[in-house]
Amino acid sequence: MKTKNMILTALFLAIGFILHSSVPGIFGMKFDLFLAFMFLSIVIYPTLQNALLAGAVGGMITALTTTFPGGQLPNFIDKMITALIVYLMIKAMASLKNDKLKMAIIGLIGTAISGTVFLGSALFIVGLPAPFMVLFTSIVLPTSLTNMVITLVVYKACMVATKGRLQFS
Repeated sequence: MKTKNMILTALFLAIGFILHSSVPGIFGMKFDLFLAFMFLSIVIYPTLQNALLAGAVGGMITALTTTFPGGQLPNFIDKMITALIVYLMIKAMASLKNDKLKMAIIGLIGTAISGTVFLGSALFIVGLPAPFMVLFTSIVLPTSLTNMVITLVVYKACMVATKGRLQFS
């Protein structure tokens, strides 16, 4: 990876970490705003190596800030799987010309995948404080919608800040 790409990925992950650690948890669950920045880092540099790096670092970062009892390992699992799936989504949507639509899809579906993997792995590793479907509908779905908007806003801000030099690959 080029140094510039690693620095920008690290910067996005650091911003995501700050937001993730400052958003309070609800019933032991935290809205994962970190994902929007992880998605953006993968979108801007869509290589398998960058996706693996973002997923691994993201898993470690969110494991440190989780409010879910025993959520460290589920966080790592969910970020690794989500990063790989988002990378594959980006490759699959290469022919789609509308960058805003691509970002919305990635923000919405990527977050839903992340939440589902997190809840599923937490269910098997440490158990859940409430039924899976209750947590899915009350935490994962609202977070997916929120992250869709946040991902679009952050992408647009990056495009404005770089005068369009950052391109969706």
